[in-house]
Amino acid sequence: MSVHPDIRVLPADTALRPALLTLDVDEAQHAYVGRIADSLADADACEGSEPMAILCGAEAIGFYRVERSARSIAGMDFERATLGLRSFFIDARWQGRGLGALALDAAMRDLARRHPAALDVALTVNVRNTAAIALYRRYGFRETGGLYHGGRSGPQHLMVCALPR
Repeated sequence: MSVHPDIRVLPADTALRPALLTLDVDEAQHAYVGRIADSLADADACEGSEPMAILCGAEAIGFYRVERSARSIAGMDFERATLGLRSFFIDARWQGRGLGALALDAAMRDLARRHPAALDVALTVNVRNTAAIALYRRYGFRETGGLYHGGRSGPQHLMVCALPR
C-alpha cells in the first residue's frame, strides 16, 4: 500500500453492495456497529438515510450511513443544521493501518460538499469503544456533555463536529 492510499467515499449503489456485504468487523465490535446486511436493509427502509461505501482504490474497505436528520441519531433536535453519522467502520482486514482517520476525513469532506446547508455532524459512540472515541476526538468531535441511553449496547457519548469549509 502506498504512503498516501487513495481513500474515497461513494454512495453504496447496487454495484457496490456485493462487495460491501463481504465486510465485517471483529465479533466484539458488532455491539458497536452491528452487521452490514442489517444496516443496509435499515438504510433502504429509512427515508433520509444514505448508505456509503469507503474505498481504498477500487476495493471496498468500510461503510457508514448518513442521516439527513441528526434527530434519528440522538432522539433530539439540534440548534444548527446537523447531519447524522452512524455505523462507521473499517473492515477487520483493513484495521490498524490508519485508514479510519483517512476515511473519516473523506466522509466529512464529502458531507460538506454534498450537503452545503449542513453545518455539523452528530454521532453516538459507545462509552466502551475507546478506539472510536479517540479517532473522533482527534478529528475534532466533542462530547455534548450527556450520555445517550437509547442504544442497544449501553450508554453512548453524543459527539458533534463542525463540517470542514
